[in-house]
Formats: sequence, C-alpha cells, structure tokens
Amino acid sequence: MKRTMMHLKLKSLLLATVIAFGFTSCSDDDENNVAEGNAQLTVRMTDAPGDFDHVWVDVQDVMIKTEAAVGQEEAEWESLDNVETGRYDLLQLTGGVSQLLVDAEIPAGYLDQIRLVLGPDNVVDIAGEEIALATPSAQQSGLKLNVKQELEAGEHYEYLLDFDVDESVVITGNAGYILKPVIRVSAMANTGSIMGKVHPTNFQSLVKAQNASHTISAYTDESGNFVLHGVPAGTYQVTVTPEAAAGLEVINKDNIEVEEDADVDLETIYLE
Repeated sequence: MKRTMMHLKLKSLLLATVIAFGFTSCSDDDENNVAEGNAQLTVRMTDAPGDFDHVWVDVQDVMIKTEAAVGQEEAEWESLDNVETGRYDLLQLTGGVSQLLVDAEIPAGYLDQIRLVLGPDNVVDIAGEEIALATPSAQQSGLKLNVKQELEAGEHYEYLLDFDVDESVVITGNAGYILKPVIRVSAMANTGSIMGKVHPTNFQSLVKAQNASHTISAYTDESGNFVLHGVPAGTYQVTVTPEAAAGLEVINKDNIEVEEDADVDLETIYLE
C-alpha cells in the first residue's frame, strides 16, 4: 500500500542512533529451563512509521558485549547463537507484529551493548521501484545499542528493537537513499502498551502516543490494528492521522493513562 506522507517527512533526519532502553525480567530458573548461571536473552525487531512501500533490511548477526574481564581494557564482541539471519521487510512489522532475531542463553552478568549487524542487501521500495540503501556503518561495525544492565541468573530479558523507518531512511542530494538507523530499544516489561483498531480499514493511519517525555508511534496494519509497545507509565495524548488521500479528519484522544505491565485497549476508533 502506497504511503502518501513520504515527501512531508523526508527532510532533516537524525544522523545518530537514538536509544531508550529497558528490560523484561520474569519467571524463575525452573520455568525458563535456563542452565544454572545463565540468563535468557530475547531480541525482537519491529517497525515505527515509514512512508515507503517496502524497506528491506539484511540482518546478518546479533552480537553482545559484556563486562571486561579483570586485566582486560575492553570486552570483545561475541556473536549470539540461534540468530535468525535473513532479509526482512520492516513495513510488514505493523499492527503488533514483531520479528524474532535471537533467543539464546548467555552467562548472567553485566550486559553492556547489543550490536545489530546488517549485510549489503538493503533496499527501499517506492512505487514499485527498488532502490539500494547504502549502510556503511551498519555493515562495517554494526549498530551499537546501549543496554548497560545487570542480568540475573535464571531470568528472562526481552528487548524490542523499534526501527524508526521514517527517520532511518535518508534521501541524498542525488536522489539516492542511505540507511542511518534510528532505533528505540524498548522494555517489554515495566512499561505498558496501547492497542486498538482504526476504522475504516481501506487505508493506513499513523497512530502516535505523546507526552512531554516520550513519543511512540506505529502504523495500522491491513485490518486497521495497531499496537504501541514499550510505553512508559504516564498520561498520553493519542493522535490518529489517516492518509491524506482518505479525506478524513485527525482524531485526538486525551488523557490516556498507561500503567506498568498493563495493556490499554482503545478498541475501535472511527474516523470521519
């Protein structure tokens, strides 16, 4: 589905990766079947808004850096087991859908950073035309995401890498495109979520929750569903913006209260 807001947003985009982080800790050693002395680490990827038909990213590896050993100036990067490598369309990850990248056991202890390594096969699709995305930093050194969290043995920690496609795909002066990823690493616990459905469903709408400290956004899927993950507790204004071609009005919902570890269901929002 063609997203019609593209030229309104492709202007001064961020040149650095924006990081906000959190963790999930749940269950115990027996329930998770985690080996003694290890923690379970899950990393998923989802999509924040982007006005393109498709944005394909070529995931090659997920690595971690832990605390440096005694006498070691800096810890080395380590590739995780069971990485789901492949080429993924970020714009299919809407409506609450996420892509599992890795689910692995690692030794308990301090987790400094996660690194997402991309290959060369990254493409943006605009009106049926596929244009290569240059990703020099991601290919050479990977996208370094700060975690800085102590992982306890027997616990399960889940991180959601929320790709902000609209701010990550940068148009160059010669009509080319560069991928300079902007990623929000959100908590899957100690935060809440906002979900619902937008009607009518024959076009996409942008749903954004915003307060003085946070902005979280997502597009609806083909059925009109949306989920905003990793929303810190607080009071938000939720704005639903339909595609301009729909000719419908923007709707604001004020004073939406979000609590930790709770889902807020806005049910069906009808646009007029």
